[in-house]
Order: sequence, then C-alpha cells, then structure tokens
Amino acid sequence: MNIPQIRMESTFAKIGIETSSGNMEIEQPPAEMSIEQPKAEMIIDRRPPRLTIDQTKAFEDVLLKSVFRMTEDAAQEGYQQAMETISNISQEGDELMMIEYGFSALSAQAQRNSETLQADINIGWIPSHNSVRINYDPGETNIRWNTRPVNIDVRPNKPMINYTPGKTNIYLQQKNSLNIDFEI
Repeated sequence: MNIPQIRMESTFAKIGIETSSGNMEIEQPPAEMSIEQPKAEMIIDRRPPRLTIDQTKAFEDVLLKSVFRMTEDAAQEGYQQAMETISNISQEGDELMMIEYGFSALSAQAQRNSETLQADINIGWIPSHNSVRINYDPGETNIRWNTRPVNIDVRPNKPMINYTPGKTNIYLQQKNSLNIDFEI
C-alpha cells in the first residue's frame, strides 16, 4: 500500500556582512615655547674690617721715641726741673729770712745740698703692661638681590586628525526557499 507522502524541503535565508575597519591617525606637533630668564643683579655694600695696632707707648718704654716726642719730653723735664729749682731757691730764701729766730739755715742747707740722691731702683717690665693698644673693627657686609621674573611664552599647535570611517555592507547571501513535493 502506498501511502501518500508530502516532502517539504526548506532553506533558511542567510545574511552576509562585510565590514572594513575605520582608521584614525592623530599627530600632535610640539608646542612652540620660549623661556627667558633675565639675570639677577647682586649688590654688595661692604665696609672692610680694620685692625689697628698702636705700639707708640711700647716704643717709648724702651726709649725708641720720635724726635718730636723726645723734644717734647726733654722740654717737659726741663720745665719740671726749673720749677723744682725755683721752689728750692724760694724755700732756702724763706729759711734765710727766718735766721733771726734762731734757725741755723746755713748748716741745714749745706747738709741738704751736699747729700747725694739715692737712685730709685725697682723691678719693672719693659715695655710696660698693656702698652700695645690693639683695636679691631670687624667691618660689615650687606648683600641685596634684585631678581627679575621669568618670561615664558607658549604657543600650542592644534593636533592633526585624519579619520577614515569604517563601512559595513549587509546583503542577502542566500534566499529562503520552501519546496513542497508530494507523492501519491
């Protein structure tokens, strides 16, 4: 017995897709930049140090005096001795005036004038202590700076962009179909 048969044959539709990728190129040129730094100015005010050593008194102690100082000292010593001599003469005159009161002025004066003076001997330091004078001024230094600001000039460049968009192509690669066949 033959049974009738139906045969169905179908194919599905197929879609095809073709794509091409997009492309982007970016190039960034460097910025143009200039930097200028003016020099700073340094100002120095200075008073130099000073050392003074005065040895005049030490030289005088060892009799190394200047001619002017020796002349001045000799004149002073001569004046002093003249004043002492005038004083002694005046005193002896006063003593002689009082001879009437029974004072033996002549014998006392003779004895005084005949005695030799004793030398004054003592230990001393030559030159004397603290005879050298030292004076020191440390001076002074002042430093000032005049600074100037930095000049910076920057000019940026725009980026160069090259873009190619991607493409997509969609098409029907295979059509759908339905075949029906039957047998009796």
